[in-house]
Amino acid sequence: MLYRLLKWVLLGPLLRTLWPTKVSGTEHIPATGGAILASNHLAVADSFFMPLRVRRRVTFPAKSEYFTEKGFKGRLKKWFFTGVGQIPIDRSGGSAAQAALDTAIRLLREGNLLGIYPEGTRSPDGRLHKGKTGVARIALEARVPVIPVAMIGTEKVNPIGSKMWRPRRLEIRFGEPLDFSRYQGLQGDRFVERSITDEIMYALMELSGQEYVDIYAARAKELLAAEAAGVRAAVPVQAGAVDRIPETKAG
Repeated sequence: MLYRLLKWVLLGPLLRTLWPTKVSGTEHIPATGGAILASNHLAVADSFFMPLRVRRRVTFPAKSEYFTEKGFKGRLKKWFFTGVGQIPIDRSGGSAAQAALDTAIRLLREGNLLGIYPEGTRSPDGRLHKGKTGVARIALEARVPVIPVAMIGTEKVNPIGSKMWRPRRLEIRFGEPLDFSRYQGLQGDRFVERSITDEIMYALMELSGQEYVDIYAARAKELLAAEAAGVRAAVPVQAGAVDRIPETKAG
C-alpha cells in the first residue's frame, strides 16, 4: 500500500515534474514473472527514478543499516524502506552474504522484479566498474532473464556528498533481456559466473556509453581516497592499465 501511495500519489508526481525523464525500452520488461533489472549505479537517486518508470513493483536489496538505526530517525528510515518493499542485506560476508543471495533467489522465484547494481556500490568517478558475480549466481539459480538498465545523468542530480537534489533532465534505457539458460546447472562455477557477469557489464557499457574500467568500484573509491590524501596509490586510478573491457561477449 505504501509503495503504491508513494509512487502514484506522493513522491512519484513530484519526481516526474521536477526531473523530466526520457525512457526507452520498457517493452523489454516482462509483464509477469521474475526478472533481474541490472543497472549501472551513479547515485542514490537511481533507486528512486528507475522504479518510478516501471509499471511493476521493483524490489531492491538495501543496506541493513537502513533498518537498524536507533532513535526516531532510525524508525522513520525502517518504516520507509520496509514500506516501499526494500529488503535488508547484511554485507558483512560469509553466511550473511549467502542469506542475501537466498532472499534474492526466493523473491525471483515468486515472480518479482529484482533491482541489482552489479558494481556493488555507486561509481565514484562516473565510469562503469567491474561487476560482482553475485548477479550471475542469482540469475542461474532463479532461472530468470537479466535486463540491463542504463541510468544517465543521475550523478548530476545527486552528486556524491550532496544533500539537495538538483533539477536536470534524465534518461533511462532498458536493454534487451539477456538469457543465460545455456549455462543452467553450472552455477557455482566461478569461470561461468565471471563470464556471465562480464556479458552483463558489456551490455551495460554499450547501453550507457560509459567508459569501462576493470577494477571494482569499492577499490576505485579506495584509490581516489588515497589520492585525495596525498598517498601514492599502488594502482593508478586513471591509467590505461585498468581500462580494458571484456573483449567479447560470453557465448
